[in-house]
Amino acid sequence: MNLPRKVRIVEVGPRDGLQNEASRVPTEIKIELIHRLADAGLPAVEATAFVSPKWVPQMSDSAQVMAGLRRKPGVAYPVLVPNLQGFEAACAAGAEEVAVFGAASETFSLRNTNCSIAQSLERFAPVVKAARAHKMRVRGYISCAAGCPYEGEVKPRAVTAVAVKLYEMGCYEISLGDTIGVGTPRKIRRMIEAVAARVPVEKLAGHYHDTYGQALANIYASLELGVKTFDSSVAGLGGCPYAKGATGNVATEDVIYMLEGLGIRTGVDLTRLRQAGKFICAELGREPDSKVARALAAKDS
Repeated sequence: MNLPRKVRIVEVGPRDGLQNEASRVPTEIKIELIHRLADAGLPAVEATAFVSPKWVPQMSDSAQVMAGLRRKPGVAYPVLVPNLQGFEAACAAGAEEVAVFGAASETFSLRNTNCSIAQSLERFAPVVKAARAHKMRVRGYISCAAGCPYEGEVKPRAVTAVAVKLYEMGCYEISLGDTIGVGTPRKIRRMIEAVAARVPVEKLAGHYHDTYGQALANIYASLELGVKTFDSSVAGLGGCPYAKGATGNVATEDVIYMLEGLGIRTGVDLTRLRQAGKFICAELGREPDSKVARALAAKDS
């Protein structure tokens, strides 16, 4: 089996994992979580989002989070921005990398960003242009790459069309998101093969939610096709406010355990990662939603 020797993990817990929490997570706790994740060896930790506090109140302290970061050399701290206004706020807060987020489903795009797919791409164009002027990297997210909570099946050609636009616009990487976790290895393979026919596979990343317990299998299927970057969330935190029933991202601990078992290097210290998961879950008042974390906890007790 010709699998990659090394994989890059983009930790999305501090942003994607916490954005839907009902109770406000204190700024200092978010900062400490980011520091612990970086110290665990994660090369990229998505720090926050510069979005409307009205729609995502959990991210209302984005500027304070960025101001409190102790940046570790070699670690990227990307932030999510929905438009040029968000980008300008991110720049003012000292962000060095941003991400824009679109969708492969028209209905989801309207519910999530209050605009059509075409309109969202129009919003992103000046963001990418401005980022390039500031010598900043831009990452692109595509939601509903394997299915939509409103439209059901999403065709690979719909994902490809958005991915091509983002890539041509100047996004250095396109993260393909199974937002509601309905993907299976066969479905994910077909989607990636379609996108990779137009966008280099080394520019693609997998972002799989684990609603149906398929995320690790989907990561393995993606590895077989040459994908070398995956998004995951410490302790399996997360969900989607516009996708009823969708659970969190695949747990970073579980991904690292599988990759280590395959002999694939990540540079992540599983022990320190697990401790970071325990830290944030203690603050949230619940157990980690990671099978590896739970198994190790039972073993230790």
